Amino acid sequence: VALAEAGEQAHGGTLYVTLEPCAHVSERGPACSDLIVAAGVARVVIGMADPDPRTCGKGAERLREARIAVTETGSSAAAMRLEGHACALALGRPHVTLKLALSLDGCIATAQGESQWITGAAARAHCHRERARADAILVGGGTLRADTPRLDVRLPGLEQRSPSRWALTSGEVPGGWHRLSAVADISAMEAVRYLFVEGGAATAASFLRAGLVDRLLIYRAPILIGGGLPGIGDIGLGALADAHGRWNLAESRQLGSDRLEVYARARNEGI
Repeated sequence: VALAEAGEQAHGGTLYVTLEPCAHVSERGPACSDLIVAAGVARVVIGMADPDPRTCGKGAERLREARIAVTETGSSAAAMRLEGHACALALGRPHVTLKLALSLDGCIATAQGESQWITGAAARAHCHRERARADAILVGGGTLRADTPRLDVRLPGLEQRSPSRWALTSGEVPGGWHRLSAVADISAMEAVRYLFVEGGAATAASFLRAGLVDRLLIYRAPILIGGGLPGIGDIGLGALADAHGRWNLAESRQLGSDRLEVYARARNEGI
């Protein structure tokens, strides 16, 4: 589309792309690398090599064969934006973000189950923005039955970006919802590249225990509950040493009175 709009102005120009231009013809149209050659682009800057075996390295090679200068940056920012694509190709499943809204002592609710609201308005708005970036959002069957959550996006202008709703349960789900019988079944979630998991504790533990969480979003409120419901259940940890080296802090910021911490799965733990 960009090349079509640029027309003759693309000739001799520099093209910046997050992902290596594809080298294969698909149902969506001709190979991007062929279109770039035809447009007469002089230089292409690539943020990330395409892990798709139909293209990996072949797209850049095709451009070089046409005497187009190619710069491959290995950009971590580009890779982060394309995690869903990489997970789908390398692991055959969606990229999974686990969201937790916690008190300082790691609780998601009081002992009586009261959880609205642990975090403030700014943190909740940020969470809705994250929902809008996902293809699907999932809670456990217990949360579905106890809270009947809406799981939509309630930010002005983004209401139509609400993800499809899923529940991890063996029971029935309401109309408009989808059922996931087991965490391992996420590989069969059609058209889902980004999955947003919101809880509760048993569901969070199930995904962590299975090694299926790629990113943690932890919203931490400056409150102490004491004796409340923990945010995460048993994840099958055998020894304390096994807990280290699994997560890297990717981002930290203040959201009103709350603190957001974003953790990425360590490279030796997968994508």
